[in-house]
Amino acid sequence: MVEMSGVLGVTVVALGMVLTPGPNMIYLVSRSITQGRHAGMISLCGVAVGFMVYLLAANLGLSVVFIAVPELYFAVKLAGAAYLAHLAWNALRPGGVSVFAPQDVPHDSPRKLFTMGLMTNLLNPKIAIMYISLIPQFIDLDKGHVLLQGLALGSIQIVVSVAVNLTIVVAAGTIAVFLSRRPSWLKAQRYVMGTVLGALAVSLAVDTSPPAESS
Repeated sequence: MVEMSGVLGVTVVALGMVLTPGPNMIYLVSRSITQGRHAGMISLCGVAVGFMVYLLAANLGLSVVFIAVPELYFAVKLAGAAYLAHLAWNALRPGGVSVFAPQDVPHDSPRKLFTMGLMTNLLNPKIAIMYISLIPQFIDLDKGHVLLQGLALGSIQIVVSVAVNLTIVVAAGTIAVFLSRRPSWLKAQRYVMGTVLGALAVSLAVDTSPPAESS
């Protein structure tokens, strides 16, 4: 039903997205550092549910809504660009703190950890664009069963993203200790992440391409 080229394509896209610093990575790392791996994993469960919400919404007609009302699609992208720009500023501004720097913050309850993970993902512009514009490119209309293809390809993205994010959650503490012993590296990491986030914000803001057809 799904071509191998589609599977590989979605895998590459998913890896590229999850390895690019963004809201999900920042939240999961910060929670894992400040509250431990268990908190990071609970937050990741919320992120995973967010992926599932996008998976179902995109395949059940969200892309149709954006195609019918392109102004709404562009509004979502601009809102996402503004959010990424805010994260970039927090990383680059004088006195900014790296996500790998331990901080003394109140511990959240499991319910709040899950909810924040969910909301962070639902408000993540990278995920919206991936499900609305990128994954549909790998659906083969000649094969039929467009809905099933979309669900299958989206499921591959979820598996890849959750696996990578789980690795990040587990390794966050070790990375934090490594960087804390090398202040210059910690500062460099902050600048690199801020620069990448800023570039993504600009890319989103200037991109005028319409949402892709998924069926």
